Amino acid sequence: MGKMKVGVQLHPQHVSYSTYAQAVQASEARGVDTIWNWDHFFPLYGEGNNNHFEGWTLLTAIAMLTTRAQIGTLVTCNSYRNPALLTQMANTVDHISGGRLILGIGSGWFQKDYDDFGYEFGSAGSRLRDLGEALPVIKKRMSEELPPPPRGPIPIMIGGGGEKVTLKLTAMHADLWNGFGPPETYARKNRVLDRWCAEVGRDPASIERTVSIPFQEDMEGNLDGYAEAGATHFILMSPAPPDYDRLDYLVAWRDRMNA
Repeated sequence: MGKMKVGVQLHPQHVSYSTYAQAVQASEARGVDTIWNWDHFFPLYGEGNNNHFEGWTLLTAIAMLTTRAQIGTLVTCNSYRNPALLTQMANTVDHISGGRLILGIGSGWFQKDYDDFGYEFGSAGSRLRDLGEALPVIKKRMSEELPPPPRGPIPIMIGGGGEKVTLKLTAMHADLWNGFGPPETYARKNRVLDRWCAEVGRDPASIERTVSIPFQEDMEGNLDGYAEAGATHFILMSPAPPDYDRLDYLVAWRDRMNA
């Protein structure tokens, strides 16, 4: 079992920018390894037309507000930006952050975003095909000497649990995988990812296993279960500001596990 990491995903909704910025800095000060937002245009819960900030411009601010934690969008919707643009955005934010970016990406799912902003929603299959076509383009452009090239290889995270396509794409292209619970579900998906790694000739140990934990979830009862299921990176999904007692509990649990 590798060294444990913990992170927090601060939801960029129902909040002012100043409050969000304070939550980012307070979370880093409490010792998390990673800080994430998400890539939507409208709140996912609560009042649907309340404050909401765009993911990648906000990620630039997160880069400037922090000095140590890795940062990323959990996860970028592939449909909203073409892969060439997204690669240049990622390279830029990687420079701004001093090389701390993780490029989280997925196929997209929130139809309201698509409809209101004029993107074609298509089907789950068509969105996954688009993601499968985009990932090699992103990786190729990252490897080229386009100004500015990234400071170093930017890790790619794929989020999702689709066993036939998403986890195969993860085995082919990703450095990190993000899945969801409960622990028994996570364990099954993790085994499927291992099988895809064997099929495509990838060392399963080369993909970091991350799990998103909803802020309502019984963390005390599940953290050990996720660890037994193969997770090594635990991300608390939370409104901003988070429940700092829960965040402190997560950080303390990590420190005990790594002692």
